[in-house]
Amino acid sequence: MNNTPDQSPLGKTSAYQTQYAPELLFPIPRQQKRDELGLTGTLPFFGVDIWNAYELSWLNMRGKPQVALATITAPADSPNIVESKSFKLYLNSFNQTRLANGDALLALLREDLSNAFGAPVHVSVTMPEEFGKCKMGELDGLLLDRLDVEIDSYTPSPQWLKANHEEAAVEEVLVSHLLKSNCLVTGQPDWASVQIHYAGPQIDQEALLKYLIGFREHNEFHEQCVERIFTDILRECKPNKLAVYARYTRRGGLDINPWRANFSTGKPPNLRTARQ
Repeated sequence: MNNTPDQSPLGKTSAYQTQYAPELLFPIPRQQKRDELGLTGTLPFFGVDIWNAYELSWLNMRGKPQVALATITAPADSPNIVESKSFKLYLNSFNQTRLANGDALLALLREDLSNAFGAPVHVSVTMPEEFGKCKMGELDGLLLDRLDVEIDSYTPSPQWLKANHEEAAVEEVLVSHLLKSNCLVTGQPDWASVQIHYAGPQIDQEALLKYLIGFREHNEFHEQCVERIFTDILRECKPNKLAVYARYTRRGGLDINPWRANFSTGKPPNLRTARQ
């Protein structure tokens, strides 16, 4: 597969198909960006990308509209990501498609999305009678945003990162709501909160906050930003354990929440934050 972001539907006028069209999904190989980070061979992390779809609808066999929420969990070691506008167009293709029930929808989503990501993905569908059970929450951790830092550069600079290797190791969970990057193709802003859980030499929190704010004019997809953050912290600060989790605000009825870790913490909770 040689799909590149500039060939995707991003930034282009698109006809919204309302009949089931799995061919709308546009996979992009993960390795293209991982090569930039020097990630070849065995990955230094495992993880998932958690997608939440809020604008999911189809017709029952009598033509009555149905609505639901969907959560799709794609493994970080799947060969591909799926470009988010193509994902939205694919989901919208169900709008006038008649299906027997929610199970029929679920079966199509699992097959099509597993094919697009290049590996089995987990899909769950929440029907309206279960909406009241959906919960919200915020990322736990010490807030980096409390620090009064002066910023004059808005591109990510890993050389800013530093840790104290002379003192005893620590374990901390740090959070910032100031992560902003831009779409790789259109330049539109992407907003996120990020949680960094690590154990090892104590990371300079002010330097870490400056580094995260440095993504403000950086163009890259969500998954790629999180992998860049993980890789830079691992290389520059050398923690023994590291996990990076970002909750991005939704666009086109979809949010994407990448998580990367090199130690077993269990998959993070999929709680919608206030900004999502």
